[in-house]
Amino acid sequence: MENENSILKLIGRSSDDLKTISAYLQDSIVVQKDIIFLKKNKIFVMIVSRFMWEDAEKGLFRENKRIKCAVRFNKVLNVICSNINQKKRNKMLELLTIENILLKDKTFKIKLIFSGNSIITVFAEEIEAVLDDLGKSWIVKKAPKHQI
Repeated sequence: MENENSILKLIGRSSDDLKTISAYLQDSIVVQKDIIFLKKNKIFVMIVSRFMWEDAEKGLFRENKRIKCAVRFNKVLNVICSNINQKKRNKMLELLTIENILLKDKTFKIKLIFSGNSIITVFAEEIEAVLDDLGKSWIVKKAPKHQI
């Protein structure tokens, strides 16, 4: 049974907003071909399979779910990848966290940090991020686990 309230849409315009978006996106899986930088439009987009932590944390007997989610950064000046072989278009990346730094020129360096030390760095004029769930969620067998 699908609950309409499970659809999430967040807009981030500050460092604190990005921390919230990062928490919701933790353990999202993205296929490299679903990542694009539209340079002329100054937009960086990726379509991820987001683990729905907000559902998993509501109770012990809830089912683990994922949902397709569009993640967009606007006013992007440049994007740099490290430790990502862009020729492997079907390789999956697992997002761990998002960090950001205000640079001396008042632009932002936003780092999308993936497992395996893969990083996508988005340089933006300002923080303007949108997280937008798409369609219906589906049940997955396991919740992501992390070693402490």
